[in-house]
Amino acid sequence: MRVAYRTAAPLLATLGLAALAWVVTLPQMRGMDMGVATPLGSFAFFVALWAVMMAAMMLPGLVPAVIRRGRSAGPVRAVVPFVASYLVVWTLVGAVLYALYRPHGTTTAGLVVIAAGLYELTRLKRHCRRCCRARTRSGFEFGLYCVGSSIGLMAILAALGVMSVTWMLVIAALVFAQKWLPARPSVDVPVAVALVAFGILIITAPGSVPGLMPPM
Repeated sequence: MRVAYRTAAPLLATLGLAALAWVVTLPQMRGMDMGVATPLGSFAFFVALWAVMMAAMMLPGLVPAVIRRGRSAGPVRAVVPFVASYLVVWTLVGAVLYALYRPHGTTTAGLVVIAAGLYELTRLKRHCRRCCRARTRSGFEFGLYCVGSSIGLMAILAALGVMSVTWMLVIAALVFAQKWLPARPSVDVPVAVALVAFGILIITAPGSVPGLMPPM
């Protein structure tokens, strides 16, 4: 009974928090997506929204790690600081993104997508993805590995429309798949090639990608 509680409680809490984050995020993003020309608003607004976005996108993929923590040390004592410190890492990423981000053109967006596709093939990506599936000492450490694993995909989100619900869903699905599925070249290489091809399409035919450019 106690083992079941240590499994069910963190599972339900994590998925419930993710669902709540989606409920909060979607109304906030309504009307803000302008594709590659999307402004971020004030620092406080963007970082707060980004933190909620990361909870919505990343927490479902965190479930295996959360369950492991709950079984080993209890759902409250271990899971709450683990999840909180994990989200702190992604919030810091949002702060860095705010400092670096500028509304940009389709060529820049395409180049970012190509770079993200090539990053999927690097040793650093594979190492961080393996560590993101392993046991770690803290949520902060786990978050750093997951940033290393998913930073290319997050760059795609920022490049194509950081306030786009559609791209948010697509990137969240890719992150979830990479967290739950083992790394295999037969899957990872085609994904990387598809991203590179998509980046080339953005550069050569931006009008074929819906929502990439703001309406006239």
